[in-house]
Amino acid sequence: MQIVMVAAAFLVLFIWLAVLTFYIFRLSTHYNSLTSGVGKKNLMLILDGILAELDLAKKDIASIKVQYDKIEQDGKLHIQKIGLLRFNPFKDTGGDQSFILALVNANDTGVVISGLYSRSGTRWYAKKIIEGRGVEHELSVEEQKALKLAKDII
Repeated sequence: MQIVMVAAAFLVLFIWLAVLTFYIFRLSTHYNSLTSGVGKKNLMLILDGILAELDLAKKDIASIKVQYDKIEQDGKLHIQKIGLLRFNPFKDTGGDQSFILALVNANDTGVVISGLYSRSGTRWYAKKIIEGRGVEHELSVEEQKALKLAKDII
């Protein structure tokens, strides 16, 4: 009975040593692959270099994010929405020769340009728009439609 117990203990010990040997071999192989081509440099120096590069990359990313946010805010001030409406304001002329062009930014601020065609000539009008409303002059129904078309594009 004692021999069986000793044999079982040796068997458990052998299996335990085999498992530990496998994990140590795997760890050693992984360590060697990480340090391959390092030469005589100290691993700590290499890791410190990697950490320094990581800190530099984080600073660069933060700087790029600040620049991106500024460009995004500046971009909202550029013309982003365009609305074009052609129509016939007068019954005595043929075709939709008159038009309204709305040019506004992301905040619906910009200008509405109207070109009214008649037999005697074409007249041009421009109205300033701030946040979707005419500032100095009320918008006509057609100008409001052109502004709505500009909003629907994006």
